[in-house]
Amino acid sequence: MATTDQPGRAAPALVIDPEEARRERRRKRERIGSWLLPLTIMGLAIVLWDRICVWNEIPQYILPRPGVVLATVIKDASLLFSSLMVTLKITVLSLALAIAGGVGLAVLFTQSRFIEMSLFPFAIVLQVTPIVAIFPLINIYVDDQTTKLLLCAWIVAFFPILSNTTLGLNSVDRNLIDYFRLNGASRWQTLWHLRLPAAMPYFLGGLKIAGGLALIGAVVAEFVAGTAGQSSGLASRIIEAGYRLNAPRLFAALILISLTGILIFLALSWISHLVLHRWHESALKQEH
Repeated sequence: MATTDQPGRAAPALVIDPEEARRERRRKRERIGSWLLPLTIMGLAIVLWDRICVWNEIPQYILPRPGVVLATVIKDASLLFSSLMVTLKITVLSLALAIAGGVGLAVLFTQSRFIEMSLFPFAIVLQVTPIVAIFPLINIYVDDQTTKLLLCAWIVAFFPILSNTTLGLNSVDRNLIDYFRLNGASRWQTLWHLRLPAAMPYFLGGLKIAGGLALIGAVVAEFVAGTAGQSSGLASRIIEAGYRLNAPRLFAALILISLTGILIFLALSWISHLVLHRWHESALKQEH
């Protein structure tokens, strides 16, 4: 007797919607392209750099070949990476102070309109005034060299966090604020449970900007301060290499600064993704 249901028979294959399969293939191509394309372009740029040096017979003290720069990074690793740690320390500390000061002041602005009207213009003045113009005053009033560099980098990184966080705290839906008030929520309960979560995407956006600016501020402050010695940062190594016409070390220091900036941005972007990817539209994967 024939049976229609055989225990050993394989289940029919799952039919995939052609449109869904097409979207999945596109997402896969985008994931691969997000890292393959930048690496390919960077590799081509390095090859072109090397060929330009060879074709035009450019002396090493004017434009070194990429291989010479890499060899310099390895040869001077102890000196360059110790300087990198100095610059990175100033960058991280200034960013931490910018977060504390920017968020704290933004909260005060939200709680009192009069405080915002009184202090926000001073924050704008700090932002629009070049750090090279402010540093002579800092040099007069501050004795410690590390504190000078830290203060300069903090001034540069402070405003993006302040402005973005203030914008986020003030961009809460008014209907939600009224709902909290109708339920008897205090000002601080509204701040903690409504305003701060709503401002988180704005704060994280400002944080990614401030991370790069903190590094720029640390490097520019070293240039302006003219620090020297074994405990100096990468900017001082660039100045020293320029005086000695040591172009390979100069390029090596520049590349380390660039890579550090990229790593800071990637780290802050990863933090932003961790915080927002489960609930905020800016980090959710869009279905096409």
